[in-house]
Amino acid sequence: MSNNFEVIIVGGGLAGLTAAIHLSKEKNRVLVIEKKTYPHHKVCGEYVSHEISPYLESLDVSLQTSKAVAIDTLTLSTATGKSVQTKLPLGGVGISRYGFDNLLYQKALKNKVQFVFETVKNIHFEDDAFEVLTENEQKYEARIVIGAYGKRSSIDKQLKREFINKKSAWLGIKAHYEFPTFQKNHVALHNFKGGYGGLSKTETGAVNFCYLASYESFQKEKNVDSFNEKVVAKNPFLYEFLKNAKPMFDESLSIAQISFEQKQVVENHIIMCGDTAGLIYPLCGNGMAMAIHSAKIASENIHNFLSNKQFSRTELEQQYTRSWNATFKKRLWMGRQLQSLMMNEHLSNLALTAVTKSPALLRKLIKSTHGKPIVC
Repeated sequence: MSNNFEVIIVGGGLAGLTAAIHLSKEKNRVLVIEKKTYPHHKVCGEYVSHEISPYLESLDVSLQTSKAVAIDTLTLSTATGKSVQTKLPLGGVGISRYGFDNLLYQKALKNKVQFVFETVKNIHFEDDAFEVLTENEQKYEARIVIGAYGKRSSIDKQLKREFINKKSAWLGIKAHYEFPTFQKNHVALHNFKGGYGGLSKTETGAVNFCYLASYESFQKEKNVDSFNEKVVAKNPFLYEFLKNAKPMFDESLSIAQISFEQKQVVENHIIMCGDTAGLIYPLCGNGMAMAIHSAKIASENIHNFLSNKQFSRTELEQQYTRSWNATFKKRLWMGRQLQSLMMNEHLSNLALTAVTKSPALLRKLIKSTHGKPIVC
């Protein structure tokens, strides 16, 4: 394998794989460097809205072949069990990251994308080109590097990104469960003291339960089982779920130090995508779609740079930053406001009372954190 590429993508999650498929479809030589082989599970809500469906279809990726579960209804509850239900404006599908990432990986292989399963040690930019060094001391060169390595990495420390030195108060927990009576077409978001969790069915029939919890609340308990029993299950809906559902994992997956701080979308000329560029609160349930959409924006600008000598690197970086902010900045801001609202017990009860009387208001709030179907 040659060590010279037009594009190297560091990280093979939704954003990285989507960008790889898009850019390889444009006949660019693409390398993805990912730590783990496929398929594997990740801490993720595993619900993706239909806003990305037209774009994925343009890349010849069909979620229908994965047996993804159609979802059209949202249930939302406070920590005390006060709830409201509404139809989702666009709807979406439930699909595990185990299945979704592997679907994209197989498509990328068909597109002749090359893969290296290692950890990246260093990314160096000099003389208008990149050199990427892995922990096994392998060197790869490219004109463009995309950072799609997730919420946080040692690369962030190397790049001296501002958010990485700030302590984060959040951690994520995820597991799959057998729970046949869960309504197939629903996604549920349930609050508990110090956090909230999402429930939705995946293509395997398993129910994914993924939640975000504050360290302050979690550290008072010994482990996940204790936290689930003494804190999470205080929500009546989650009590019934945890009481009757059968865990399918030997132990829950977890990720610490989840940061919702604002990030620069270009760092040392690296184009950041997905969670690496900015993370929306899981309460808004749309991080998967945002990752895929950010890959589209990046890929279009990168292809323009690679095929048009008049389009400079500076113009690429400026245009990507403008497009990313225009597409996501307002949604991220709204996500932060909704997070603050729903984590306050008194305010969340007032808010649910309001949206119960006006379902149209709830649908408007949902739309504010979701995009429109991506025009290809």
